[in-house]
Amino acid sequence: MTDNRTKESIVEKLTLQDIKDIATYEKERPEFQKHIIALKKRRRVSVGDKVTLLFENRETVRSQIQEMCRVERIVHDDKIQEEIDVYNGLIPEPNHLAATVFVEIIQMDQIRAILDSLIGLDEHVSIQIGKEKIPAIFEPGRSRDDRIAAVQYVSFKFSPEQIELLKDESVDLYLTTDHPNYKEQAVVSSDIRREFVSDFAI
Repeated sequence: MTDNRTKESIVEKLTLQDIKDIATYEKERPEFQKHIIALKKRRRVSVGDKVTLLFENRETVRSQIQEMCRVERIVHDDKIQEEIDVYNGLIPEPNHLAATVFVEIIQMDQIRAILDSLIGLDEHVSIQIGKEKIPAIFEPGRSRDDRIAAVQYVSFKFSPEQIELLKDESVDLYLTTDHPNYKEQAVVSSDIRREFVSDFAI
């Protein structure tokens, strides 16, 4: 299927007109959820067994707002706008990819110990394209010197040359963590790579 979206449509922030009222959304939700589940599968990368990145776009962000309004029964425009203002920050800026980073810990009794062992992770996540390294830019304030959040938001800023490398599937593409306590690397699949390319409308 040809993607006819423009760069402006991909990075354009959401408005009230983009959010369905609860009654309308409830009718459309089953099909919309199928679409979002499939979309997120194509935009999720696990780096080792503890760190997963979900690369956000306008559709994934819209789904979060719709679900929040549904669960919290938010119906007034001013309150919906508050949610939009919060979540719009997850939509990538031009020439950027944006992702939510999840530190996933199964052993409930080890959550604090594992999180403590990963303090400083925000300086050790990157995308590797060939010999090019693109460091993650973490949202300020979600980690401190003595604590790391289990959910964080990051972006990756690409140069025009790096975007060209991204388009070339013969060039290796990885997500890496090089934290002293967590050194992992994940190959980015062709399907996910194509999602990245579509985010740049190229």
